[in-house]
Amino acid sequence: MAQIKPIAEGMPIEPQPSPSGSNPAPGYAKYPDHRIATKPAGVRVRVLFKGEVIADTRNAIQFEETVEGSTVAPIVYYFPRKDVKMERLARTSHQTYCPFKGQASYYSLENGPENAVWSYEQPYDEMIAIKDLLAFYPDKVDSIIASHE
Repeated sequence: MAQIKPIAEGMPIEPQPSPSGSNPAPGYAKYPDHRIATKPAGVRVRVLFKGEVIADTRNAIQFEETVEGSTVAPIVYYFPRKDVKMERLARTSHQTYCPFKGQASYYSLENGPENAVWSYEQPYDEMIAIKDLLAFYPDKVDSIIASHE
């Protein structure tokens, strides 16, 4: 299992609907105590797999999810595609749905685990900050490292 070493910096980006309000997340109406915070990570974040740097960015978005003040999942870093070795990823047909974020698409690592990477290409309005960014499952890569380098 990969180690995730978060370093929190920057100002939170509050989930906001787009001006058109055309694609609101249904989850917030049903679960009003569910909170998602996104903010610029403010650090360098790298993903390593089999000794190779697969992603390396200083422009990650840090994503935190809580319900009634309790953490739902560990911090997730979303990477701009330009900072990911896209040639090492293969899109799969796998998809999942979240009532807060929308439909997720998946990628497998070349010569590695299936569905190791996900992306919200058409997220709900409130999650536009992660549109088209990529996130990695920490248990499917060697490490996800956040540092002040």
